[in-house]
Amino acid sequence: MTRAKLAAEYDHRVGEGPIWHPDESLLYWVDIPSGRLYTYDPTTDQSRQVLSLERAVGGFTIQADGSLALFLESGGVALWDGSGGESDLEYLIDAIPGEEDSRFNDVIADPEGRVFAGTMPTESESGHLYRVDTDGTYVLADEEGYDIPNGMGFTPDGESMYVTESEARTIHRFEYDRATGDISGKETFVEIAEGDGVPDGLTVDEEGFVWSARWNGHSVVRHAPDGTKVDRIDVPVPKASSVTFGGDDSQQLYVTTAKGHDGADPSPAGSLFRAAVDVAGVPEFRSRLALE
Repeated sequence: MTRAKLAAEYDHRVGEGPIWHPDESLLYWVDIPSGRLYTYDPTTDQSRQVLSLERAVGGFTIQADGSLALFLESGGVALWDGSGGESDLEYLIDAIPGEEDSRFNDVIADPEGRVFAGTMPTESESGHLYRVDTDGTYVLADEEGYDIPNGMGFTPDGESMYVTESEARTIHRFEYDRATGDISGKETFVEIAEGDGVPDGLTVDEEGFVWSARWNGHSVVRHAPDGTKVDRIDVPVPKASSVTFGGDDSQQLYVTTAKGHDGADPSPAGSLFRAAVDVAGVPEFRSRLALE
């Protein structure tokens, strides 16, 4: 069994959303509740904080021009060109009505530059899965509520999309229409057993296999396209929160982790980990919000 090794030591409550930025050869990720964004440079083995906001950052995408689209609390979406601080953000969406007490939790750009984005459930509302179109408008992508919408990914043929529902311990698969961005035909890809942790973030490799981070599962699990569990990366802390491929050969698997909202898990929980694997990932699609 491959074991992930420490890349950058932090005490993040909820490290999340890792994305490899190919223009910069850097890994970006965020600590959600603190609103802080970080980078890691594998060439120098150095990491640093590059942005700090007063609002929680649930996820982000890399834009076609190399800037970032940040998905925030209350359903806010803001664009950041990599310079300046919070006052320099360009807000595309200030807030989504009904999400005032929530925040975005995980997001992914689709092949056409739209962004699918989930929001956390509250005491009175289920979580929701939205699609933000390139002109900044948004719709509910799925009319059904979610018990924590989470990691998402696309099959290599572009015909299907995966969406994790964490508390339901399920990864769903939809039919995906690239022309319209519509998803339909929701079915269960895999259900996670109680002893295998809670499914969190995910990514898809070049062979079409799904890598699922497991909160309280000490691991990242690889599933074949038929859902069969075929491999596991051991993570030396309980809460593996998300996963992505990076590096020049896309064969470094990066794993974000969390200390938990109460900060109870001991260090190095909350740190960034990585593992060399024998299959490559594929570059994440780039968003095109307000670029057309």
